[in-house]
Amino acid sequence: MKNTTFSILCLEGAVLSFNVAAAAALIPSIASDFALSQFVVGKIVWLYMLPYGLAAFFYGPLVRAFDARRVELVCIFLFSLANLAAGLSQNIDTLFVARFFMGLFGASVIPLGLILIAKRVSQNKRGGYIGIFFGSTFIASLLGLFLSGIIPWRLIFIIPAILGFILWIVMYIYLPSFKEDLGRLRFGYLAALSNKKVIRIFVYIFLISMIYHAVQQWLGVYFSTQRFLNQFTISMLITLTSFSGIFGEFFGGHLADKIGRFRVVNLGILAMVLCIFLLLLKLPLTLLGLVMIIWGAGWTFNHVGLSTMLTDLPDEFLNEAASLNSGVRFIAGGLGVGLGGLIMQRSFNLGFIVFGSALFLILFFERVFRFKYALVGKEDFYE
Repeated sequence: MKNTTFSILCLEGAVLSFNVAAAAALIPSIASDFALSQFVVGKIVWLYMLPYGLAAFFYGPLVRAFDARRVELVCIFLFSLANLAAGLSQNIDTLFVARFFMGLFGASVIPLGLILIAKRVSQNKRGGYIGIFFGSTFIASLLGLFLSGIIPWRLIFIIPAILGFILWIVMYIYLPSFKEDLGRLRFGYLAALSNKKVIRIFVYIFLISMIYHAVQQWLGVYFSTQRFLNQFTISMLITLTSFSGIFGEFFGGHLADKIGRFRVVNLGILAMVLCIFLLLLKLPLTLLGLVMIIWGAGWTFNHVGLSTMLTDLPDEFLNEAASLNSGVRFIAGGLGVGLGGLIMQRSFNLGFIVFGSALFLILFFERVFRFKYALVGKEDFYE
């Protein structure tokens, strides 16, 4: 893969991710600005995630029949326009609609990145490339989170809008055509999901993503209502998850090539379980920051290990797997946010116990999924 092409993919991921994590940290500020409940404003999270997840199912098959360059040029422009509308919104309904379209058009970026890496990078180097690709998204997310505690919340949407329009010009000039990859339009989801190997990995991804977002997306509200922290401190704590996530993606991707994908996945789950149960304790702020660092690293170890697994699936499932990765993650994430909200409104401690225990059970019963990764040979992906 040419460095220019890979750099553009990373920049797309960065623009996409600038306000994904910051949105949760901004809930208290937006609620105050519009004089609404934080739980009402919390809809901005799942109103982005659910359309993102549903739209992602179309982009993998779509770039099989249509030049991915054209698809991306259209999507990045409309995604930037939706960000601009969010930043200029004068009421919560406009913000909700803008978030919906941000998810709809932003969903093209990750499937395309995974498809191109799988087709143009050798199997024993994919973990490193995927780590850099997703690492760039975490760098952008970190910057967005940091700025969310300093600048007005509207700028967190206006900045990626401006950068997205600039990137569109760069893409128009430098992004090559991918017509050599074109074939007929085919939605092979029935064939893919009839394969037990594919089913197992996506059930696993669904459960992990639902639990992660059920906790992660309500941390801002938890820090505000239970720990009585100010907006700057909340943003800094959540920023730590993205900061550690950068190293988790880079280092986890490297480890996935060296020690195997699923070993990295398991290390991530262990770290996440530990952190959820530590949130039950009223830890001092310094230790709470350390918990956020471990939580972010654990999630990204899990994420990069599973994402690299997908690029090792048989070629006939590649486009569908790339779309399923985004679709399943975000649908599960949206459902997790909704479920987390229902439980967290009753008791945050109850929520941490429920979701921490569920994550531990997934780790304990990992043999149900029968993952066993071999560094070479796709036929040995599962036993």
